[in-house]
Amino acid sequence: MPVQQVLTSQRVPVKIWTNDVDERSQAQLTNIASLPFVHHHVAAMPDVHLGIGATIGSVIATHKAIIPAAVGVDIGCGMVAARLSLTANDLDEKNLKQVFDQITRDVPVGRGQHPNDRVLVDAVQPFEPRLKALTDRHPQLLKAFGKFSKWMNQMGTLGGGNHFIEVCLDETDQVWVMLHSGSRGIGNAMADYFIQLARQDMERWMIQLPDRDLAYFPEGAEHFDDYVEAVQWAQDYAMQNRQSMLDLVLAALTRRLPPFTVTTEVVNCHHNYVARENHYGANVWVTRKGAIRAREGDWGIVPGSMGTRSYIVRGKGSPESFCSSAHGAGRRMSRTAAEKQFTEADLVKQTTGVICRKDRGVVDEIPGAYKDIDVVMANQSDLTDIVHTLKQVVCVKG
Repeated sequence: MPVQQVLTSQRVPVKIWTNDVDERSQAQLTNIASLPFVHHHVAAMPDVHLGIGATIGSVIATHKAIIPAAVGVDIGCGMVAARLSLTANDLDEKNLKQVFDQITRDVPVGRGQHPNDRVLVDAVQPFEPRLKALTDRHPQLLKAFGKFSKWMNQMGTLGGGNHFIEVCLDETDQVWVMLHSGSRGIGNAMADYFIQLARQDMERWMIQLPDRDLAYFPEGAEHFDDYVEAVQWAQDYAMQNRQSMLDLVLAALTRRLPPFTVTTEVVNCHHNYVARENHYGANVWVTRKGAIRAREGDWGIVPGSMGTRSYIVRGKGSPESFCSSAHGAGRRMSRTAAEKQFTEADLVKQTTGVICRKDRGVVDEIPGAYKDIDVVMANQSDLTDIVHTLKQVVCVKG
């Protein structure tokens, strides 16, 4: 299905892959499109919904400038998935409950982190000299890190919110492991620090913006190169964090399930990040805020909610989307609204057949708070091909 609607702005259009987009999100998208350095158009994926400054589910190509708040505070957030040699015949309610318990013991969630004697030394060592070089130039970052100064202990931890670890079955009853996380508290602290610097630059230069959260760094400005370096560090950290967690989850499964191997290449992809790419004849910075790269042949992961299907996809390389795809179902209501509308009984009903938390603390993540993932996939049929369809049997929430 092609683009559903096009919004006009003072400068470039906004192309949206859905008709299910609220007025506030439309206003955010047109604000972005009005910026003088935005290239060609703004693309909004079918899971588009309101964000801070920039809309979640937006793809923004920019000439010689980056908007830190558009990249977001969970720099490098994304997904990893791997298919195993196990099948549904190897699973039962007893060992799946054991798997749930083992994962929650082995992978810290929420605000949890690894104790000093369990730091994943090999995973964190390459990041130390790069971080020191950055903090030597920005000693204020050390103060900004605050409680996240033990960033080494965060490697291999899930975090909170909508982050999750799942054991799934695909369309052939093959077992998959899939998880969602990012650069943890250290990436969040970096993002906040540079977002504040960008706002200060806008005030100093007396640049008027449609939204203060669209403050930007132009190339050549005092903090541009350091921000790019910080973002790359956080994106690399996020990717390694997912790989480290995947290793911990696979180790947990070996303790509770029959022997197995990983049978396909691991898919590990960001969906909150910025990268240098070429589109419509220009080298530009592409910010994907809640979108994955989907060049022709690229593998990606588009998850649903904790009670619905998820998809392993292959990109089609659509120029109009800047070679991008939706990153998931996308919220249809805020966490506060979900907590008001739904009950624990609703959560139990909507997660039937899934071993997961079913208490008040995760009602904000109930499937009913999200868009229909199958509608999202239908709306982006020109962006990706579905390779595998997954349904979770275990879900560990952050």
